[in-house]
Amino acid sequence: MTRLETPAPADPAPPARRRRALLAVGIVVAVVLAAVVARSVVLPRLRPYAFHGTVIRSTEPVPAITLESATGPVSLDAFAGELVVLYFGYTYCPDVCPTTLAKLARTKELLGERAEEVNVVLVSVDPARDTPESLAEYVAHFDPDFLGLTADPATIDRIATIFGVYYARNGEGDDYLVDHTATTLVVDRDGYLKLVLPYEATAEEIAADLEYLLDH
Repeated sequence: MTRLETPAPADPAPPARRRRALLAVGIVVAVVLAAVVARSVVLPRLRPYAFHGTVIRSTEPVPAITLESATGPVSLDAFAGELVVLYFGYTYCPDVCPTTLAKLARTKELLGERAEEVNVVLVSVDPARDTPESLAEYVAHFDPDFLGLTADPATIDRIATIFGVYYARNGEGDDYLVDHTATTLVVDRDGYLKLVLPYEATAEEIAADLEYLLDH
């Protein structure tokens, strides 16, 4: 009767072969990790930042035009080194203006401590009814640091033209409305108009754009 012999176990792989196998695995893992890091960290930094509005390449800074606030004259070029978020509206506005100002108040909350580097300014397009005092009271409902400015009609016309803002009285008597552009303008640290944000931009999107401008 033939006896079946159990084959002897195979010899373990030589140490050199095991080291090569481990090295190959290590290289694969390193390549995968490098790809993940490049995709999540490096590539986003290489891509240009996508603003949530229209980027303006101004060739001249904001002019030194003086308007009136409740505490005295304020020049539009008086905010060097800080951002200015400029909105044209009026205190009797029934919808667009309060919605925008509430959104800008939320934007400042999202910016946290960096909000101290941002000035929100409401320029009245209704100088016949908006006084410096009524503007100050109005904007304070949204944020005590918001600034309300007005001037004589000729100065308001000039500023609106410079910034490409449309406005026109709609109605007769004292109970009229003012049709006006609903965009929000951003002036950079150097005093140049940098960005025009649409009415639809969210507080989160505006905060992201402002934070980028503060960092660059």
